[in-house]
Amino acid sequence: MKITDIKVTHVNVPFDAPFYWSAGLYPGASKSIIEVFTDEGVVGLGEAPWWHFGEIIKEEIAPALIGADPLDLADCEARCVPPYQITANTGENAATVAFGAVELALWDIRGKVFDMPLYKLLGGAVRKDIPFTEYFAFRPEQNGAGGEMSPEAITEYCLKMREEHGSTFFEGKLILGDPNLEIKTVKMMREALGDEAMIRLDSNMQWSLTTARWVLREIEQYNIRNYEDPVATFEEMAELRKHSIIPFSTHIPDLRRAVDLGAPDYFVCNFAALGGISNTMKFIAACEAMGKGFWCYSNDLGIMTSAYLHVVAATPWITEPSQSLFRWQIGDVIEEGPFRQTNNVIPVPEGAGLGVKLCAESMKRWAKDFEDNGPMSHFYDPKNPGRYRKLPLN
Repeated sequence: MKITDIKVTHVNVPFDAPFYWSAGLYPGASKSIIEVFTDEGVVGLGEAPWWHFGEIIKEEIAPALIGADPLDLADCEARCVPPYQITANTGENAATVAFGAVELALWDIRGKVFDMPLYKLLGGAVRKDIPFTEYFAFRPEQNGAGGEMSPEAITEYCLKMREEHGSTFFEGKLILGDPNLEIKTVKMMREALGDEAMIRLDSNMQWSLTTARWVLREIEQYNIRNYEDPVATFEEMAELRKHSIIPFSTHIPDLRRAVDLGAPDYFVCNFAALGGISNTMKFIAACEAMGKGFWCYSNDLGIMTSAYLHVVAATPWITEPSQSLFRWQIGDVIEEGPFRQTNNVIPVPEGAGLGVKLCAESMKRWAKDFEDNGPMSHFYDPKNPGRYRKLPLN
């Protein structure tokens, strides 16, 4: 079997309403969808975490892989990704991420060739109902959606998710630059949701160490399961650890530093950003050996999400629910997408490979959105259009 072609399609999939994060309003996902074609008619699907990695795939990865055996992952990686010492020395890891997106498609091909779901290729399922958190954030109103711009509105939204979908796992951002607002919202959520609900927070590094000490002291009594990136560096998290028992997580996959400093406690990663499924499995194994937890990223479309489902199904060490923004996605590129949890879980797909298929109509719709409008900006400050949002480090 040989790779004959690799097709890259840029897509936009908006949210029903944007949400506030540290850099502005986050309107949705701009991704690259990857299709790897073979001479035996088997097609594998991949997904790049940001659309610009798709350009690297078109220009560098695809030409290197034409004629390669898609089942020989080591050879495919060697054709595309420089040795670790080179990427570490130059600070340029774009090829690693771009190949990671394609590597999903190679695993999809492998599963289809052997006619088994990905989780079986990874050793079998230790669980088949995969947990995810329900997301909350401050969101301006847009076309009748969103409008959660106060502690009361966010609390009401979470109660609605519990009533309509059985959600009891919650994670979110309370990022308007006001620590008192965050403290008030957390208190109100805990009182309304009760002791059994899981509440996790994500600051996107918005707080100074001084403010973070104060905020965490005030919210610790409300049983916060985890706080993602409360401050900007691992060193500050290690200092913050002296003042709080709340666990910390991060998107920065620097295991050596985390072990050396004692913080953070968890990594939250996109598989392509780690170089693909093979490297992700190695990273998770290293996390297990060093006592660091792991769960999966949010704001991915159905292809990457399917990879999350399979890897979590096959990995005993991943016990915490992964992030999700599924409820806010107004579409997807896969048939019957987007995935959405009921009673906190989504069943792992049972089809061969990733177990998902592209929806031709949806692909056409979201590719046209990208073509007409360009990629969505995640750095839009509504008060200063065209500028990065600046939050005060209180």
